[in-house]
Amino acid sequence: MTEKDIQFMKRAIKLAQEGMNSNAGGPFGAVVVKDGEIIAEGFNRVTSTNDPTAHAEVVAIRRACEKLGTFQLDDCIVYTSCEPCPMCLGAIYWARPKAVFYACDKVDAAKIDFDDQFIYEELDKKMGERTIKFTQILQKDAQVVFNEWDSKVNKTEY
Repeated sequence: MTEKDIQFMKRAIKLAQEGMNSNAGGPFGAVVVKDGEIIAEGFNRVTSTNDPTAHAEVVAIRRACEKLGTFQLDDCIVYTSCEPCPMCLGAIYWARPKAVFYACDKVDAAKIDFDDQFIYEELDKKMGERTIKFTQILQKDAQVVFNEWDSKVNKTEY
C-alpha cells in the first residue's frame, strides 16, 4: 500500500459520502485509476436513477470504459469504499482490472442493512430451488445463435 493508494481510497470514501448526502443512493463510492491518475469515478445511484445495477463500481467501470474506448480495464486499479457485492464482483472480473482495493467489508455492509449473503446462498442452489423462479425454454433455438457465434470469423472476443 502506497500514499497514492490511500489518496485514491480517500476519494472513493468521499464519493460514497457525496452520493449519500445527495440522496443518489447508498453510501458507496468507487474510482478507477490508470497510470497513477483517476480516469473515472462514481457513487451509488440506484435510487436516484431507478437502476438496480447503478452501484458505484459499475458506474465507475462504465465511465472508465467509455473514456478509454474499451470494454476491458487492463492495467487499471479499482478503489471502492466497500467490498464489492456479487454483481459488482462479476463486473470487475469481466472488466479485468489488475487490482482492487476496498475499505469496508461485507460484514460492515450487512450491519447497515446491505447484506448480500442471500445472493451468495442463491448461487449455491439448484435452479429449481432458488427464490426467484427460473424456467429454461427454447434452448435449441438459442443454441443456433451460439453456434453462429462460435463459427463467426470477424468476432471481437472477450
